[in-house]
Amino acid sequence: MPLTVPAGAPTLFIRRDAFERAGITRAALDAWLNLTDEEFRVEGGLIAVGPLYGDDALPALLEGLEGVGLAYFDDFFELSGNWPEWLRLHAAGAAGAAGSR
Repeated sequence: MPLTVPAGAPTLFIRRDAFERAGITRAALDAWLNLTDEEFRVEGGLIAVGPLYGDDALPALLEGLEGVGLAYFDDFFELSGNWPEWLRLHAAGAAGAAGSR
């Protein structure tokens, strides 16, 4: 089932296999960002983190992911949240994309 992407703040998407390969844990992200269940969602091969509020949260998270060896666009990607509330966006991992590069 696709994940709903809320408007108004950025959401970061991470390929689940890349997340696990890098040794990142939900507990580590929770300690860093104090996430709720609605701000850390997993569906199939896709992890959604957000919406992320505050000017520093997203840049710090992007830097942290790159610091553990993940590549922007190949392993993770952010959507700005900059669209009108009347527009509904949904995200899902591509079928067969897990583990492919």
